[in-house]
Amino acid sequence: MAAPGNIPIYSAENRESIPVYPLDVFCVTDKGSAEIRGGLTTLSPEAIELLVLVDGKANVGDIEQLAAHIAPESLRGTLRKLLGAGLLRPATIAELEGIDFSDFFSPKKTSAEPSAGASASADKEAAVGTPELQSKGYYVSIARRSGSAHAPADGKTLAVLVIEDDPILGKLLHQRFTSEGYAVRVAANREQILAALRSLPLPNLVLLDVLLPDANGFDVLTRMKQHPKLRAVPVVMLTGQATRASVMRGLVGGADGYITKPFDVEILVRGVKAVLGIG
Repeated sequence: MAAPGNIPIYSAENRESIPVYPLDVFCVTDKGSAEIRGGLTTLSPEAIELLVLVDGKANVGDIEQLAAHIAPESLRGTLRKLLGAGLLRPATIAELEGIDFSDFFSPKKTSAEPSAGASASADKEAAVGTPELQSKGYYVSIARRSGSAHAPADGKTLAVLVIEDDPILGKLLHQRFTSEGYAVRVAANREQILAALRSLPLPNLVLLDVLLPDANGFDVLTRMKQHPKLRAVPVVMLTGQATRASVMRGLVGGADGYITKPFDVEILVRGVKAVLGIG
């Protein structure tokens, strides 16, 4: 077994705990292509069908619409297995947008509107979570709860990156999560976000505000989930954008949790632990 820090994102060791999001786009590898076109395979009909659909460059939400006869949980589980077996791989940034990391969060770079399939997929999740959002003031999708506890990126302490431009709230979050035993960094603007995400080790979780002075949190979220080195980092939205439509937008972009302001700090701590698989 590979050392924890060297395990590929979708390896057999961790594929069950890695979420698959509506906007995800995967590519068929040479090995996967051989399974499709080789004339002899041990894969299930469902797995072969998904390989063929992915070969058409559809995102996960669109695939769910095209393969509506397959339950979403089963479909995503099969995708994870295909990824872990090396038959699929995540699409690269170049294949998705043709941009590099240096302008990844550029305020001039606008995100494309999600496809109807991706929106519908996220809408289902948002609808399921709506009662919890209304009654508790936060949203954490059951599908996004980690199946296993996250290990500290540095082998010692779980790290949280707080992206928040309000200095008072940033200080409060820094103090609270430090007292919970996390290593905490705060970023308030695009430059600080880039610096934090370029620094190793990467955070174990990001708390992400939406309304930032020179960036939009939803766009930061989407671009993180499209980046091969950042997509595995769980993101919890922490925002005053409390409408169901906003929650759905977060889910489309790949949010692992959604917590609304004003918030109960205990709910926030529980939400973070749920996403990290430690509570």
